[in-house]
Amino acid sequence: MNLKTLKDTPPWEWPRDAGKRFQKVLIDPHSKDSERLLAADLAGDVIAMNDELAECLLSIIRNSGEPDRLRARAATSLGPVLELADMDEFEEPDAVPITERTFRNIQESLQMAYLDESIPKIVRRRILEASVRAPEEWHKPAIKAAYSSGDDDWMLTAVFCMRWVRGFDIPILEALKSANRDIHREAVKAAGNSEVDAAWPHIVALVKDSRTPKPVLLSAIEAIASIRPAEAGQVLGELMDSNDEDIADAAFEAIAMAKAASEDDDDDEDDEEVGKEWIN
Repeated sequence: MNLKTLKDTPPWEWPRDAGKRFQKVLIDPHSKDSERLLAADLAGDVIAMNDELAECLLSIIRNSGEPDRLRARAATSLGPVLELADMDEFEEPDAVPITERTFRNIQESLQMAYLDESIPKIVRRRILEASVRAPEEWHKPAIKAAYSSGDDDWMLTAVFCMRWVRGFDIPILEALKSANRDIHREAVKAAGNSEVDAAWPHIVALVKDSRTPKPVLLSAIEAIASIRPAEAGQVLGELMDSNDEDIADAAFEAIAMAKAASEDDDDDEDDEEVGKEWIN
């Protein structure tokens, strides 16, 4: 399979050596820029990731002679494996495709690269966006600085990062009022991920407004399920009958997710009651 074929093939059907193929294209000086960009993009799937491929992407990020777009794409592709490693914490040996040593090296390398202001803005933005998927202490001040910079690009990156780093409820609520559509949409997603209850009226209004752009609507539907799962069915029920298949599917998935979350909450409350009874 060539890269274009792999792009159109579900990752779980990729050959076992997919990661090696991507790495080969990335390090080959005769590869076209478009091929290297595609290889860097496909490398972001955790199915293909391994220690060698991760190091290859880091080398591209560090290399000032590489095209900015490629360096930025390489940074983005490290995000998913960072998030997976952070969630698993290496408790299951086969659950994470990189070693803990490589994970720590990625974190340290991305922080150092981010702090290097000689690196192009687009690359530093993507570095911050990827690295927050495994949050560290340095991320909060970095996000604050980006958000308060007054630069729309950096503000967009900051609000994107607020999806993974908690403690930014007030900036998220401010960003929901932004006239910048991209910032607004990222604020909707961040409000959902951070379960910002004060954002509920705004998110519901987006769902109810027929003029809401589809990308924002889809983000709002998902946010509804996270902010108040118990009320998701009432708000989203009608959308399951939408003529737009994407909207109907999003509503169905959100309601299912909200139901599962509500059941988990009920189980936690039952466990607490049992605990109290045992103590008494």
